[in-house]
Amino acid sequence: MTREIENYIEKYPEEIRKLFMQIRDVIFSLEGVIVEEKMWAKLPSYYYGEKLVRIIPFKDHINIEAEGLGKYKCEFEGCKFTPKGMLQIQVDQIVSFDALKKAFSETYM
Repeated sequence: MTREIENYIEKYPEEIRKLFMQIRDVIFSLEGVIVEEKMWAKLPSYYYGEKLVRIIPFKDHINIEAEGLGKYKCEFEGCKFTPKGMLQIQVDQIVSFDALKKAFSETYM
């Protein structure tokens, strides 16, 4: 993790940091994809070429921006999608990390 992202995520509650790291781990577990981690527009962003996944933490939830999420919307039952198409995960929600992995793979294809 870059120092800049480390410093950024430190200011959030433990539950958010844990969820952030779980989502980040899914990104780095993708086969055949070498992701560049950097801050962009003051937000943690994960690039593979021009394609990106962005993890946006808040005090009680995380938004995820990824082009491939829409294709797997039905696999995120109980999660909200924002008007901009971001997946919103509350701290106390159960999220399918397998569905995230598929959506992230789709995004980076």
